[in-house]
Amino acid sequence: MAEILQYVHKDAFLHRLHPYTKIAFIFVVSVICILSTSLSFLTLMVVAMLLIAAYANLLAELLAQLKLILVMSIVFIAITLLTMPEGETLGYLIPTAVPVIGGSFPITTGGLTIGLVLTLRFIVLIFAFQLFLMSTQPRDLVHAMEKVGMPIDYVLMFIIALRFIPTLQIEGQRIHEAQLARGYNPGTGFIGKIRSVAPIAIPLVSNALLRSNVLGLTIDMRGYRTGRRTHVRERVFAPRDYTVMVLLVVAAGGFLVMMLKQMV
Repeated sequence: MAEILQYVHKDAFLHRLHPYTKIAFIFVVSVICILSTSLSFLTLMVVAMLLIAAYANLLAELLAQLKLILVMSIVFIAITLLTMPEGETLGYLIPTAVPVIGGSFPITTGGLTIGLVLTLRFIVLIFAFQLFLMSTQPRDLVHAMEKVGMPIDYVLMFIIALRFIPTLQIEGQRIHEAQLARGYNPGTGFIGKIRSVAPIAIPLVSNALLRSNVLGLTIDMRGYRTGRRTHVRERVFAPRDYTVMVLLVVAAGGFLVMMLKQMV
């Protein structure tokens, strides 16, 4: 199983950028994709994220979560179709030939369009955050958040929560494999998936509580609140960071001009 929200050790272009540059990248991409309602433009942004990942040598890691993203996208579209039946009816989720409940969930052009827009926004945001997290070491992120004046307690909580996600994912996969090795057979299909949750969730929660206790003791032993913190490596802005910043300003300005033209 591919790990999510996990730093990938490489010496690529994104890895060499300053954390502030990558934070600015996420901010600009997020604002543009949230304000945009054009399917073609959002599709272009998805392609741009894939090209950036390929240039940063992170395309394989990014596409490793494609299955989960596709499942979430189908859920988004289905919810939108059920809650926003607007526009011309293209068909029905339940065919009209089915007795009693046939034709009760229409697929409309308005609902489908809104669902696709929300899905593309979701994909762009997920790709952008994945690129940021896969190319930024936690220590660099902590240093950047400290420099902007964020309290260290909140920084610590954010980093721990971020780091625990891939840890719990790996632990859950190991527990599942251990259960199968002991002869546990939850069955196949959707019912089997439901039956396999409890044997994984209970030891997973128990291990997570044990890890949190060990983590608390480790933090205290390392003198979390004693003295001034120092950093082995100080990140500084390089010419590539200024170049990316200029490109982000140009992209944001071009999008703003496009939005103003549409409003006129």
